Amino acid sequence: METIHVAAALLSAVLHAGWNAAVKANARPAEAMAAQMLMSAVISLPLLLWTGLPEPAAWKWVAASTLTNTVAVTALLKAYELGGFGIVYPVVRALSVVLVVPMAAFLAGDRLGLTAFFGIALIVGALALLAYSANRDRAFPPRALLWVSIAGVATAVYVMCDARGARAAGSPWAYGLVVSITNAAAMWWRNRQLGTPLRLLASNWTVATPTAIASIASYVLILWVWIQAPIAPSSALRDTSSVFAILIAIVWLREPFTVTRILAVLLAASAVPLLRLS
Repeated sequence: METIHVAAALLSAVLHAGWNAAVKANARPAEAMAAQMLMSAVISLPLLLWTGLPEPAAWKWVAASTLTNTVAVTALLKAYELGGFGIVYPVVRALSVVLVVPMAAFLAGDRLGLTAFFGIALIVGALALLAYSANRDRAFPPRALLWVSIAGVATAVYVMCDARGARAAGSPWAYGLVVSITNAAAMWWRNRQLGTPLRLLASNWTVATPTAIASIASYVLILWVWIQAPIAPSSALRDTSSVFAILIAIVWLREPFTVTRILAVLLAASAVPLLRLS
């Protein structure tokens, strides 16, 4: 991977961690998340006048990504009820990273060298350490494993759909903006009991606007990387968002910086030069 691709994937991870932290710190996180997605659609619509629509070959990937993203989020929410965010999210992302490696090789022809495998393994290890640390505070019941598995598989599938779609679209901007709109429509329909789009936007616009901008920027950045670089290592770098989320929680929410968390940060940091050399 080129330095610019590594930097873009890490910036995508930072933005992803930042907007997720802002949403989760909100007094009504479910409403804030729905409003963020709706605001992303509002911002994306006029930008499509500049980018134009994706190429026709990309639309099947738009549909597949929207469907699998909805499945992933639904399964995540079910898993959160049983295991909690701190355990579930790192495990889901680690499972996704592991699955993307063979899927990228089979579907996109991305072949990885030994250093890339080591780098991806270090990031998976960092995510596993974060889940282990969280599990010490809250047990992970076996019945949560089903929902975690569904979410991990669906996440890996929509990563591949997005990577293939962005490559077929001719523009990461066009593809990313359209998927932002379709995801917003699908997720609002799923959570329509929260209220009308206008009510959600009116009551949450102060958090929805900056988080929507960060979300779109994060998404388009990783789509651009997937066009330029191998999918699996860049996806693994993007999933260091879990590590950045921990750092944000330590600095912003004054959470403790435990030994396990220090090790997770060091593992993720040591993976970066390996993926850069891959």
